[in-house]
Amino acid sequence: MRLQDKVAIITGGVSGIGLAAVKKFVEEGATVVVADFNEAAGKELEVAYAKHERPILYVQTDTSNRESVDLLVQRTVETYGKIDILVNNAGITKDAMLHKMTEQQFDDVININLKGVFNCTQSVISHMSAQGYGKIINTSSVSGVYGNIGQTNYAASKAALIGMTKTWAKELGRKGINVNAVAPGFTLTPMVQKMPEEILAKMESVVSLQRLGQPEDIANAYLFLASNESDYINGHVLHVDGGIMM
Repeated sequence: MRLQDKVAIITGGVSGIGLAAVKKFVEEGATVVVADFNEAAGKELEVAYAKHERPILYVQTDTSNRESVDLLVQRTVETYGKIDILVNNAGITKDAMLHKMTEQQFDDVININLKGVFNCTQSVISHMSAQGYGKIINTSSVSGVYGNIGQTNYAASKAALIGMTKTWAKELGRKGINVNAVAPGFTLTPMVQKMPEEILAKMESVVSLQRLGQPEDIANAYLFLASNESDYINGHVLHVDGGIMM
């Protein structure tokens, strides 16, 4: 029970990596608040855990909208009295080659993947600072480290998260707040599973372990960085990519 008595907000928590993290955190003793824009899936998840020893609270949230984020944080504090962990997992893709990418595609991805993380983190830090403790985990990507064809917007947002992570680690470490990032590789989320088999095979071929990641692989990294086992890790980018060779 590595997260016993901890209160965690997980954004983008109704599917894929986020959902795996929700399940993992609950198993490890955390009280979890799921922030996601998908109200139907969020309510379904809340109902599924309604009779659990640690029920889940779902709050519909648009992380790109500061008012929406502030309401999420307010409701969490009003319900549970504190926030110990923030997992900035929410993200979207709108891929296109540079010469075809629209301004709207670029802005949409930046607003969720980058501004959304800024909004959520800035909104929780006063509560974490007041208690002298907090764990903030940002979800970057191997695309933000190596770049990726057709992902100008996505790679830019994920590279920027690394810079923000290192900056916040320096600003917030003295207040007892650890800020780290996870850089997942190719992971078998529902979106990836819909890709043609030949594309999946090509993705596997550049991974030294010769397999794609499972959402649970990334959730385990979140768990480690959220737990007391990582108390002396700050400003780090943890690559969870199976040894990708790009």
